[in-house]
Amino acid sequence: MGHAARHGKHRVGHGARQREHRLGHFHDNDDSDDEWRPVMERLPQYATTAMATTMTTSISEPVTTTDWTKALPTLAGTRVTLRELRLSDAPSLCDLVTTEEVSRFISPPPTTVEGFERFIQWTHRERAAGRYACFAVVPHGLDTAIGIFQIRQLEPGFGTAEWGFAIGSLFWGTGVFMDAARLTVEFAFETVGVHRLEARAAVMNGRGNGALAKIGAVKEGVLRRSFVRNGEYLDQALWSMVREEWRQTKAVWGSVIH
Repeated sequence: MGHAARHGKHRVGHGARQREHRLGHFHDNDDSDDEWRPVMERLPQYATTAMATTMTTSISEPVTTTDWTKALPTLAGTRVTLRELRLSDAPSLCDLVTTEEVSRFISPPPTTVEGFERFIQWTHRERAAGRYACFAVVPHGLDTAIGIFQIRQLEPGFGTAEWGFAIGSLFWGTGVFMDAARLTVEFAFETVGVHRLEARAAVMNGRGNGALAKIGAVKEGVLRRSFVRNGEYLDQALWSMVREEWRQTKAVWGSVIH
């Protein structure tokens, strides 16, 4: 999501969030704080799915279909399934999302299988606390994760949230991103009850910014020197989606919550 590794610094304007850090912090050298929250990765260019105006639910109220804090629902798309992360996903995540091409625009991921296991355990604790949700991306026909999509609250109650992801480069250009992104956005708006969903992408990440535009996000501006990667400060584009607008223009996704 474009989240800087600014140790201990909180996002301006979001007050005291009780130890909630910006996306992008992972401490792989101890067990005290096992969060790793990737920024927007490099994305392939995808064809736009035809958009249809649908008003299947009342715009004024979110639709809560599951108590996701107890366990994340399984979301089935046309190419992927999103589900709760499992410890057995750690080896595949370590292989796929630690490569240079994947990690170029994300905060440094864990470097070991054990580090990913601790991260997975941390995601379960944060989900149970109602602050964060992290899905494993599992293409149809596979059993383990090839990436993750995540959502975290920016204010108590999830009125405003931020999302991000990391996907193994072997799966770029296959439609995996767009399928998983739609499932994640739908979950955020219709299950969690998010009103405003933000994303950040490095300005130089043309493919990522293009993908956000295709899924319906609106570019609001540029956050100057807001992300540190390999010792370099990068500008980020700030993108947003608002629930009311999304409901009016969302695609016919065909997702299923089990």
